[in-house]
Amino acid sequence: MTKLALGTHPFLLGFEQLERLVERTAKSGNDGYPPYNIEQTSENSYRITLAVAGFAEDDLAITVEDNSLVIRGRQSDDAEGRVFLHRGIAARQFQRSFVLADGVDVGEAVIENGLLHVDLNRAVPERVIQTINIRKG
Repeated sequence: MTKLALGTHPFLLGFEQLERLVERTAKSGNDGYPPYNIEQTSENSYRITLAVAGFAEDDLAITVEDNSLVIRGRQSDDAEGRVFLHRGIAARQFQRSFVLADGVDVGEAVIENGLLHVDLNRAVPERVIQTINIRKG
C-alpha cells in the first residue's frame, strides 16, 4: 500500500506546507493540561477557552509565533513559609499551542472566573477572478 501525500497529488498544487503543518501539529504532544474548549461563535469567529484557575493575569502570556497562537502559564511558587498537610493544587506551568490558518487574527483575551477566553476572527477574503491572456509563442 502506498501513501499518497498532498504534495504529490496532481490536482493539489502548493499544498506541501499543509502537509508539514499537519505533521508538526501531530508531534506537538500536548498533555491535556489545562483543559480547553474551542467554539464557533459566528460564521467567521471562534473562541478558545482555557481553564486557568489559580493563574493571575501576570502569570499568563499570549503570543502569536509563526501562525501559531501560543498560550503560556507560569505560577510563582508562594509556598515559602507555608506547611501543607496535602498539596493537591500544584503550581504547574503550561504551554498550549494552536495552529492558525492564514487570515485568522487573534482578537481580545479576557480572564473571568478562572477561565481565559481568547477570541479569533477570520477575515473573509475577497473573491478574485483573474483572466490570463494567451499570447502566441
